[in-house]
Amino acid sequence: MRNETALGLQEAHGPWARAARFVLHTVLFVIFAGPLLALMVGAFTPTVDPTQFTLLPDRLSLDNLERAIDRGVLDYLLNSFIVVGAGLALQVLVSVFAGYALARKRFRGSATVLVVVLATMMLPEEVLAVPLSVLLADLPVVHISLVGSLAGMIVPVAAWGFSILVMTEFMKEIPKELEESAKLDGAGEFRVFWQVVLPLCRPALGVIGIFGFTMIWDQYMLPLLVATDPAQYTLPLALRSMRSDDQVGIGVLLVGAFLAMLPSVLAFLALQRSFIRGLTSGAVKG
Repeated sequence: MRNETALGLQEAHGPWARAARFVLHTVLFVIFAGPLLALMVGAFTPTVDPTQFTLLPDRLSLDNLERAIDRGVLDYLLNSFIVVGAGLALQVLVSVFAGYALARKRFRGSATVLVVVLATMMLPEEVLAVPLSVLLADLPVVHISLVGSLAGMIVPVAAWGFSILVMTEFMKEIPKELEESAKLDGAGEFRVFWQVVLPLCRPALGVIGIFGFTMIWDQYMLPLLVATDPAQYTLPLALRSMRSDDQVGIGVLLVGAFLAMLPSVLAFLALQRSFIRGLTSGAVKG
């Protein structure tokens, strides 16, 4: 009996079918994983020829890493961690409270708020660059400038429409009977939110955690607008600066690219269970 594939086709068996699957899987592995493996190998190869693609170097060395450290890569990496740590914490905090208000509370204009949140996701960074730079140079009400500080890279990412929408839609699926039961037991509003609603949102927290981390970590336009000194550069911005320097070898750039890629991979591995549950929860509830 033949099994059907995801496309509704019948899965073939036999030696030729197994050989075809092996070839297909090998090609896909080379296409997607090959460049990443070449990046890691090239970062720790003493002499790197950018015209050659190799996964089997003659020997490995930390020379490129030492030269990258001399170029201040660790300082740029620290700036990136500060920005992503503070920015992600604020983003998650804003998302869970905004999602709770939009999903569990009824107030006039809630639909308009959702439309505005959605509209913020439709504008590219290039369009927002000029008004954002003006706001950061003179914040309304307080009239202070965040240009030339890491705070200028943190505050704009504290609220992200995608995270707010994810939390809003996920919290709408939580039965209201749970809140009513907790209130009958004497729980207050904050206790209901903290002990009843929020623990059920762990899958959604994994989703916004991974996407939010990646969004903030990969920011290039925002640091470019805010940083006024190389000491304030984050790693993506520093890589662009080093790329234009003829004295920086390709090995140093590969080390920087490897360090820029590694935290995103580790963040996904740490949150992958919550991430997968968050992606599949809608299908299961449906």
